[in-house]
Amino acid sequence: MTDFRRLLLALADAGVEFIVVGGVAAAAHGAVRTTLDLDIVYRRTADNIRRLIAALLPIHPYLRGAPPGLPFLWDERTIVNGLNFTLITDAGEIDLLGEIIAGGDFERLSSHTIEVELFGKRLSCIALDELIRVKRAAGRPKDFEALAELEKLLELGRSG
Repeated sequence: MTDFRRLLLALADAGVEFIVVGGVAAAAHGAVRTTLDLDIVYRRTADNIRRLIAALLPIHPYLRGAPPGLPFLWDERTIVNGLNFTLITDAGEIDLLGEIIAGGDFERLSSHTIEVELFGKRLSCIALDELIRVKRAAGRPKDFEALAELEKLLELGRSG
């Protein structure tokens, strides 16, 4: 089970610039669907990558689904040479996304966010209308399943 609190606080306390997306963002908007991992879009600056590495290093990030013992270094070079990482940590699963389909990177997505309070921290979260747009564009069955609920939440928010 993923410890969302531990992951989010590790990132926030280290000063990592990130945007909560995916299932945790949907839950922050009121959705009741469960999610197994934390999805974030992170800013790809050198300083932020260093903070990201420092934040997760104590909880031993490793490539999710990779065979045990596969060489994997959690360092700047790895992050700079990659973009999106699906990881398992001592706190559970986290997807580090340099960009998302139809949403783009941190800079593009940052103008489509709201602040939410999660575990006592003010965090940047993808706005509900943008979450709906990127889920529709991703086109995965699990995204289509979530759309009806998210669209209803958007409708209720606009009428309330």
